[in-house]
Amino acid sequence: MNHARLFYVMGPSGAGKDSLLAYARARIGPGAASPGSAPVLFAHRYITRAPSEGENHIALSHAEFALRHSLGCFSLDWKSHDCRYGIGVEIDAWLAAGASVVINGSRAFLAQAVNRYRERLHLVEIRVDPAVRARRLARRGRETGDALDKRVAHQVAWTPPEGVPLSVIANDGELAEAGAQLLNLLTQRGAA
Repeated sequence: MNHARLFYVMGPSGAGKDSLLAYARARIGPGAASPGSAPVLFAHRYITRAPSEGENHIALSHAEFALRHSLGCFSLDWKSHDCRYGIGVEIDAWLAAGASVVINGSRAFLAQAVNRYRERLHLVEIRVDPAVRARRLARRGRETGDALDKRVAHQVAWTPPEGVPLSVIANDGELAEAGAQLLNLLTQRGAA
């Protein structure tokens, strides 16, 4: 039986998703999963934005993104904050081969993932105190002035879809604490 899951990690900008994903990725190797559970692979995103430190993505121009989109190269794609985001169709091959896949998703476009992957989907919401989030966004330096204010104010209302597992991880404190929770979830070594 194929136990592969699609872990859809989501939360607001500044919640620390990239840091948590990097933490877990650095600690998951071929033998990290519990016996009987699937190996874990981390998908990168294709984004129409220059690369930034700590984020696992491939930068594409808008024209490159449009071409790949027209060729059906994305299993999921969305637009947010004036950028296009895509998850490559390679994740379908990984799931079919029996590997669980971790993606950095978007709450606003969760319906796409639910429609396509409902039976394998496991949602992971990263939550953070608003003041901590605002400090992180300012430190990150990707936006300043009005753009930073707009990013801090951005809120996405969403409702967990019925029948889809949801795990919530608070990331207000030390990275290792929230990182251990994510790692345990992905490798099924602890309470999910």
